[in-house]
Amino acid sequence: MSPSLSPNELKKLLDSKNVTLVDVRRKADYEADPNLIPGAAWRNPEEVDAWSRELPQGKPVVVYCVKGGSVSQSITDALTRKQIDVRYIEGGLKAWKESGERVE
Repeated sequence: MSPSLSPNELKKLLDSKNVTLVDVRRKADYEADPNLIPGAAWRNPEEVDAWSRELPQGKPVVVYCVKGGSVSQSITDALTRKQIDVRYIEGGLKAWKESGERVE
């Protein structure tokens, strides 16, 4: 399975309500635009070791950053090493907004 998913695939997962959604944008990016995909919680990517222990066991995790680049991919790698079922959004928050989906 690819470690990424499209905004459309995320929409289907969110409809199932069986996913933990985590915004992992750098702190400055989050503070510049604090909007989140509905249901997401922001976590500082620099503190992944601390907050990763709080993720629910046995539930898939989806992370996203601004454009689905190095930040979300490095967090995906870090969580995978911790045996967490994780994927990231292709194109990040930017692609989610461009697909017409809402933020809050």
